[in-house]
Amino acid sequence: MPLITDPNLIVGMEHAEDAGVYRLAADLAIIQTVDFFTPIVDDPYTFGQIAVTNALSDVYAMGGRPLTALNIVCFPIRKMAIGILREILRGGLDKMREAGVLLIGGHSVEDDELKYGLSVTGTIHPDRVLFNRGAQPGDRLILTKGVGTGIVSTALKAGLAGAGLVARSVASMTTLNRRAAELLTVTEGVHACTDVTGFGLIGHALEMIEGSATGMRIFASAVPFFPEVRPFAEEGIVPGGLIRNRKYREAQIEVGENCPAWLVDILFDPQTAGGLLIALAPGEAERLLARMHTAGITEAAIVGEVIASPAGKIVLV
Repeated sequence: MPLITDPNLIVGMEHAEDAGVYRLAADLAIIQTVDFFTPIVDDPYTFGQIAVTNALSDVYAMGGRPLTALNIVCFPIRKMAIGILREILRGGLDKMREAGVLLIGGHSVEDDELKYGLSVTGTIHPDRVLFNRGAQPGDRLILTKGVGTGIVSTALKAGLAGAGLVARSVASMTTLNRRAAELLTVTEGVHACTDVTGFGLIGHALEMIEGSATGMRIFASAVPFFPEVRPFAEEGIVPGGLIRNRKYREAQIEVGENCPAWLVDILFDPQTAGGLLIALAPGEAERLLARMHTAGITEAAIVGEVIASPAGKIVLV
């Protein structure tokens, strides 16, 4: 399908970037993104908060600042009480308020399946846009949140996840990437950034090196995750998205002898409102990590490095 081109279009549909970017002036560009999905928790207020956190994350991943949002709602009005929708919207609005984002409208339709999310507009300087490509050999990889939320959601649906684990997963999914992005945008030597969502850590990391002459080495034991999800992974209590992610990408990974199968599965786990994955120069990585820990982003960790070969592949060690 031929795409419409424009000299002011900085980021469009050509690559799997996190959002679109359009230049308005020499020093101003807008970022646009949209995201919505079905509930992954039982509490409607919490679902609203998670959906908004997830939608705003794409703007943060581009290095931008979200400004306005439009609600997107699909609701089974004949099957569910309107109070449920009210709580979802209240949760979303509270999270927008925390992010400093202005809700300016939205659109709703009647649907047999409940869905909620946002269309978000943000701003950025055209010369400061962060892409999910461009990582260079020697770069270190920082991940700002732990992984495993998809497995937790699956275990919750099966009635197997403990209250403490669910609470920590929800806390992660409702934590904005705002502070991490703010620290990132004042750091030198950042070469690429994306957020870890539906394709899992490995899937999004591979997007960073797609079509390039570089590869990655991921220190599997350094990746933060919820330790309670290990037995679920070992027993096959995992989301269908994890299995699809693994099948699609397994030919592009080399698994070291010290990386067990259950941990590989966790690295493929689809995330909701996951953390940022950042590729930056080694010295800057250590300094940024220290600043993140001081700012309360305690799970942030250096989880890998960019290598020259094997190009287009990830080595798990």
